[in-house]
Amino acid sequence: MKLSIFYYSLMTMILCIGCNTAAEGQVPKEVKTTFKNMYPKENDPDWHTDKNGNFESNFKKDGEHYKADFSPQGKWLETERRISKKDLPDAIKEKIDKDFKDYELVEIEEVDHNSKGRFYDVEFKKDGEKKDVEFNTQGNIIN
Repeated sequence: MKLSIFYYSLMTMILCIGCNTAAEGQVPKEVKTTFKNMYPKENDPDWHTDKNGNFESNFKKDGEHYKADFSPQGKWLETERRISKKDLPDAIKEKIDKDFKDYELVEIEEVDHNSKGRFYDVEFKKDGEKKDVEFNTQGNIIN
């Protein structure tokens, strides 16, 4: 009985993981076309579907990891990559040092968005609580 419960749990876990990974054949042609037009030198992205049903490609460009999101109709939504604090614009570094000095810096992503343009998504942590703050390139908070 314990063995069958184990196998049932294992199969359920495998199915759940498989549902989040989009096989190459399941990615709509429009999505692949938009990706190829934007990143013509990238031939082997890993595709996943997110919780909103959008398609997310993970790929390397110039040795750096990127993640690009597309709607099922092929519209590009955003591209992001992790960066370090030293790579932030000076205005954002100053804002962080002034207004978030009591927070732990968890993660920074440079984001190019289809409607917001370029912004920086900075994740902070304080007293176990996480906080995401989006900065424009001038250092203003936009969320």
